[in-house]
Amino acid sequence: MSRLPDTPIVVITGASGGVGRATVREFTRYLNGKVKLGLIARGTEGLEAARREVEALGGMALALPLDVADADMIEDAVKTIEQDLGPIDIWVNNAMTTVFGPFMRSNPDEFRRVTEVTYLGYVYATQAVLRRMLPRNSGTIVQVGSSIAYRGIPLQTAYSGAKHAIQGFTEALREELLHDHSSVHITMVQLPGLNTPQFTWCKTTVREKKWQPVPPIFQPEIAAKAIVWSSHHKRREVYVGGSTLKAIWANNCIPGFVDKYLGKTGYNSQFYDGPQEDRPDNLWDPVKGDFGAHGPFDDRSLNRSYQLWVTMHRTLLGVAALGVGIAGAVFAGITKKHARDC
Repeated sequence: MSRLPDTPIVVITGASGGVGRATVREFTRYLNGKVKLGLIARGTEGLEAARREVEALGGMALALPLDVADADMIEDAVKTIEQDLGPIDIWVNNAMTTVFGPFMRSNPDEFRRVTEVTYLGYVYATQAVLRRMLPRNSGTIVQVGSSIAYRGIPLQTAYSGAKHAIQGFTEALREELLHDHSSVHITMVQLPGLNTPQFTWCKTTVREKKWQPVPPIFQPEIAAKAIVWSSHHKRREVYVGGSTLKAIWANNCIPGFVDKYLGKTGYNSQFYDGPQEDRPDNLWDPVKGDFGAHGPFDDRSLNRSYQLWVTMHRTLLGVAALGVGIAGAVFAGITKKHARDC
């Protein structure tokens, strides 16, 4: 574990809604307002609402509306943040978009757009912030991933490909940092299905039914808690939710079985209710309005993850287990000695 600076400078992409918005709130509350936040997203209304929330809790925030798929915009944003707030301590890559539906219903421009935002946006931001972190030999980059980074699922080919790419990119970059004996830390937080607004604003080519996360569905605050925790604990990866752990384990151990299982169940598990209503999507331009952190699934979303709790307290649990083991050995020794004396 590394200690956070007294007033860290933290940057979050995709900060206007969903996991990014929940992470903005979590950092501010966790640090009792003693934080300076750079907020990046395309939607100005959500960004401004996030900025106001930070300031209401005593923090400082700089809202920068931009598209992470533009490397020059990202470079300019990093310069502005470091000039106005100070040297960046933590960078959270979270911005995403997707096209939901069968692969053959997508077109090359849509697939390219998802890749540019959801994968290359991470690459551009990581490179821009590393230009500052490496000479200082300090800083943490948090890549927000998904169980989909290990196990792709049907109807999400573009998103699955982007998350796989982030995983490979992060592993390769981590090895370079280790080779150079750099103190800059990079970690990846793998998320489960979450109740976020992406299911009301991302593009879908399926109109027959509405789109949902693969159950079990967790609230975005759980993801935010893991992201904040990972920003000052030296873990290479953090898994969130038992479903994420099971998906990654199954993919490592029985991938062929998982192919067949998801081929049979992966469609229906992502649908609910009736036809998808006509609505705007954010593939090319942000949808107007402030969507907050939550999607439409509050009534069936989980507010806690026991698996994450165990991950965050594994040192304490290890010490407790060691103590129980020692106590058991001592008790066994006393019992044996008493039996001999008798």
